[in-house]
Amino acid sequence: MQFDTSQCPAYNTPQTNPKYPIIMSIEVGSKAPDFTLKSSNGPGEKNDFGLSDVTLSANNGEKNTVVLFFPLAFTGVCTKEMCDLTSGLSAYSDLNADVIAISVDSPFAQGQWVEKENIGITIASDLNKQTAKDYGVLLEDLIGVGSVSARAAFVVDKEGTVQYAEQTETPLELPNFDAIKETLSKLN
Repeated sequence: MQFDTSQCPAYNTPQTNPKYPIIMSIEVGSKAPDFTLKSSNGPGEKNDFGLSDVTLSANNGEKNTVVLFFPLAFTGVCTKEMCDLTSGLSAYSDLNADVIAISVDSPFAQGQWVEKENIGITIASDLNKQTAKDYGVLLEDLIGVGSVSARAAFVVDKEGTVQYAEQTETPLELPNFDAIKETLSKLN
């Protein structure tokens, strides 16, 4: 399936059009913006609504973190990406890394998706879209549905420094997970 970027304003800007290089506002070597987001399947104590806080800096000094942004739950490519990651989660654990995937969906919608698809990685809600803005991956409009996260990947080391940054050219493409694993292997 081809993705026609002319039909998608969010992927038809100088920052995101495949004719232009993808410009990441968070560069390798920079400090990763910290975040605390709600999750229905994240680690830690649950509040009265069944949600826990997921904080990037909780891994500081302990583990590396793969931070993934994806457009929306309950969509084909996003479901495939998260299910594939779930089946290969031990590879990231073996590389001393946690994986946190972030979308702008509510944590309750994410919870239903996680349950339906048996997703085992931590899914966190950026409902107010601030984290996507902080990482420079918020798309103003995706095929007319409004602002969502681009598909992007970051490797953040134990000190909170970005060691890998990638935004895919279209939402139908997945990040280069081999390059992500290679980056993680060099950090251990």
